[in-house]
Amino acid sequence: MYVTQGELNRALPDILAAPKDGAAIEMLCLRPSRNKREFVDQIALTREHGIRGERWLKDPWLRDQDGAPHPGIQVSILPKRTLNLVWRDRESTVHPGDTFIVDMDLSLNNLPTGQLLSVGTSILKVSDVFNTACVKWTSRYGAAAKNWVTEPGHEGLRLRGILCSIELDGLIKVGDVLRKTV
Repeated sequence: MYVTQGELNRALPDILAAPKDGAAIEMLCLRPSRNKREFVDQIALTREHGIRGERWLKDPWLRDQDGAPHPGIQVSILPKRTLNLVWRDRESTVHPGDTFIVDMDLSLNNLPTGQLLSVGTSILKVSDVFNTACVKWTSRYGAAAKNWVTEPGHEGLRLRGILCSIELDGLIKVGDVLRKTV
């Protein structure tokens, strides 16, 4: 049922060949509480509160030294090609919970830390927080999928996606295009 190491390795060239810019959002997901998912057509983002309907403000997985929710984890973006590779049993296995899915190269070379991204009426900033694929990723998609994300040489590929802070409040809709800003 889980993706194998061989399948992951064979898929890597296709994943790395994703478009470098201008990717349409194909799926929007809210996480109102742990392991809960709501798929919506639009989301509202604010710097102060994160994503309306999300648990970031009250129950983040990462906090700053002062105890506040870490702003660098407000938005999570997963490459569509990775999702399609690992999420095989869509009936019985929970969606990974990323805010949105795009067919775009999310590697460090293409989207360096601090890169601004425009989507809908919002601006996001690529965080320095690395998405390592948590224990839930392993239990849902297999140990090979987890090891593939974190194996030596793959960290900069950001196969598990990127995390972003909200820099400009706005609204994002399914079909909006994610673009690098100058």
